[in-house]
Amino acid sequence: MTLEFIRLPQVPLSEIVAHMSDPRVAEHMPLLTFEWDAQTAADFVAAKEACWTRDGLGHWAFVSDDNYVGWGGFQKEGDEWDFGLVLRPDAFGIGLRIARKALEFARLDPRIPFVTFLLPPSRPHLRGLHRLGAQPVGSVDYGGESFLKFRLDLH
Repeated sequence: MTLEFIRLPQVPLSEIVAHMSDPRVAEHMPLLTFEWDAQTAADFVAAKEACWTRDGLGHWAFVSDDNYVGWGGFQKEGDEWDFGLVLRPDAFGIGLRIARKALEFARLDPRIPFVTFLLPPSRPHLRGLHRLGAQPVGSVDYGGESFLKFRLDLH
């Protein structure tokens, strides 16, 4: 299985709309309270690309065997770098592999001594985070919703 990280503008907006419109994806995304269309996807891609411009790092699209399987990456939240990963349901099983590859990238960046992960309390499986070595640090409010926060030291 091949795995590539490409920039989000390289993915057709229709692929992102279909992905983010899947109810199985929204099930554990409490901030996803709106419908996706081409404009929503274009605005999303522009916002994620702005992170690359502002911070020199951002989100990628993930491609496995030439198929778009999701998006994720790093976003600066205050003084912390948060890692997020949103996969299509048919790719849920490769999340740990993608996360490990992304974290290898982060370990090479001296600006990133650790990363954080925010997960909704509805998320039943946390084994992947534990396998990565992430430690729970409590819960936080983000966008009016409660999330479990984890931290992974990289150095």
